[in-house]
Amino acid sequence: MNQALVGLLVAAALVAVPVTAAAQPKAPKPKSEEKAAGKEINLDEPETPVAGEETPVEGPDVAGEGEGLDNICKIDPAACPTIDMDKAAKRDLNVQMYAVQQIYALRDARFEVNPYWGITMNDQFVAHNGPGLALNYYLTNVLALGINGNLYAGLNSNSDFNFQTSRAARVGEPITEYQWNANLNFTYVPVYGKFAGFSDFIFHYDFYVLGGVGAISTRPIAVVDPDNRTFDFKPKISFHVGGGLRIFFNRWFAAMLEVSDYIFFEELENPAIAPGKDATGKLNAQNPETWLAEDSSFTNNVQAQVGFSIFLPFTWEYRLPK
Repeated sequence: MNQALVGLLVAAALVAVPVTAAAQPKAPKPKSEEKAAGKEINLDEPETPVAGEETPVEGPDVAGEGEGLDNICKIDPAACPTIDMDKAAKRDLNVQMYAVQQIYALRDARFEVNPYWGITMNDQFVAHNGPGLALNYYLTNVLALGINGNLYAGLNSNSDFNFQTSRAARVGEPITEYQWNANLNFTYVPVYGKFAGFSDFIFHYDFYVLGGVGAISTRPIAVVDPDNRTFDFKPKISFHVGGGLRIFFNRWFAAMLEVSDYIFFEELENPAIAPGKDATGKLNAQNPETWLAEDSSFTNNVQAQVGFSIFLPFTWEYRLPK
């Protein structure tokens, strides 16, 4: 009985402490807290500031005419702008906007090594097929300076058409063979983009055009009078124009297809044999001055070049204006 009475007295003492504390006056809650608690508030009644909180200072609207900057200067003089806004608004803008993704295969300041195989396209009598190599350095992302060369020696071959025509007509068609060709070129890339293939793959490509000047070494093949005539290779000035397509498999390796035209003035075998003898009794047919035709022939050696391109260095970093 006494233990129960003591327990009741202790419980009453513990309850009396929070009740007494709750009876002390409290500072009113800010309207923002009352609104958050779901309590109905009077919008016309001014909010009672809470102790320790700064009362916002009413001032001109930041979006007002010419008053926003004044507000900044009043609040924080150190952040006050010193720019003449009227003068700055009249200056010319040269803004660069990058609306597309960065180029997948960047060419600027890179070397291109391009081995290929050339196939004759427009000579029905002799095929001038052979390997070639092009080296280019890109001065910009679209402009390159380079060289290329073709090796034909030992690879020229008469076509079946030439053999059949000569046998049927009993007439030899003047033909030539090539030894080598070298050119100094400028390359320009006007178009580059990408396309989807095989459903899940995106291929990047570019089109390029080129032009240059160089030399080509050729000689006529003795057909009309092979018993007396032999010719030596002679270099001639040539001009190079062409264009091609590259398809990139990664950022440094691409397959390429190019069509090039090597333009030069060719010397052909004289289709007529000089009759008679000279003053020394030697046959005119054996005189080398009678072996070549009087006029040079304007020649277009058009060939398809199939190969691949390797760009060095293999990787790079973009540096864009800030």
